Amino acid sequence: MIAILLAGGLALLLALLVTPVAVRILARAGYGQIIRDDGPTSHHTKRGTPTMGGTVIIGAAVVGYIAAHIFTWNWPSPSALLVILLTLGLGLVGFLDDFLKVSRQRSLGLRAKAKLAGQTLIAIVFAILSLQFPDEREITPASPAISFIRDIDWLPLAWAASVPFVLWVLLLISASSNGVNLTDGLDGLATGACVMVFAAYTLILVWQFNQDCVRSPGPKCYEIRDPYDLAVFAFALAGACFGFLWWNASPAKIYMGDTGSLALGGAVAGFAIMTRTELLLILIGGLFLIETASVILQTSFFKFTRWRTGTPKRLFRMTPIHHHFELKGWNEVTITIRFWIICGILVAGGIGIFYAEWVAGI
Repeated sequence: MIAILLAGGLALLLALLVTPVAVRILARAGYGQIIRDDGPTSHHTKRGTPTMGGTVIIGAAVVGYIAAHIFTWNWPSPSALLVILLTLGLGLVGFLDDFLKVSRQRSLGLRAKAKLAGQTLIAIVFAILSLQFPDEREITPASPAISFIRDIDWLPLAWAASVPFVLWVLLLISASSNGVNLTDGLDGLATGACVMVFAAYTLILVWQFNQDCVRSPGPKCYEIRDPYDLAVFAFALAGACFGFLWWNASPAKIYMGDTGSLALGGAVAGFAIMTRTELLLILIGGLFLIETASVILQTSFFKFTRWRTGTPKRLFRMTPIHHHFELKGWNEVTITIRFWIICGILVAGGIGIFYAEWVAGI
């Protein structure tokens, strides 16, 4: 547990201390948030707030992870390095998007096709590499099967040169990274939610490590590669987000931007894949799913009513759904706290189901 606590504590401290320095540097460089004109008018006061704070979160988490390994004198594992690679890769895509926004002073950064191409390339590389590096038990970081709490044996994806597996991983990473990106629309909302999600994966990974088939052989044991080292990085991300939240909470002094939201969303998907809890992500990342679903429903209903009646209609006043409640007159802090509560309930439900499966042995 020393490495886990050290990584999380150091990442929290670094994010807490480095973020105000980043605020001054970014503000001096003119890297301020661009606000959409069609958004809630209350957000116009946020124009110019430094963005790209995701660099602090990612940097603090990676430094915390490395420092923990230097202190304990352990080598990093392939599983954790793959999740770090995924996080850094998507963070780079988000950084380019943020940089183009602030340099061009408009709310559009990378073109949709270029952004999707970057996400796709990184997801494909991650998917291919995650089926490599078997340990002495021939267990690879990821499993070529769909999983809920464990692999579902009758839903394999290891055929046709693993193309279905790559597509499945691409879907998970794209959905998760864009889900966090959509949630990051109110001060502290996505950051606070990510703290809970990464803390949940830390608990899951520590449990899987303690009930590993090598340490505790039996019918209920878990065959996961490198659960302890994955827990180190998961807690480092939780700590980094927690420290960043001090400055990102309303009124935010800095935003994580796409640099942070795409990276953190990708990491969430990475942990779901590595822990064999892919479908459980529906609950653990439920808040991100709700935000994404609201956008899909809004767009679909708008197009359907325009085709059906010629007069387009909307289900919500604005999406993602947190903006709907803003336009209804809810205070921003109220929305954030209530959405955090929803996230906490969903995360607790996910952990409860995970533990109940082990207790029941089903």
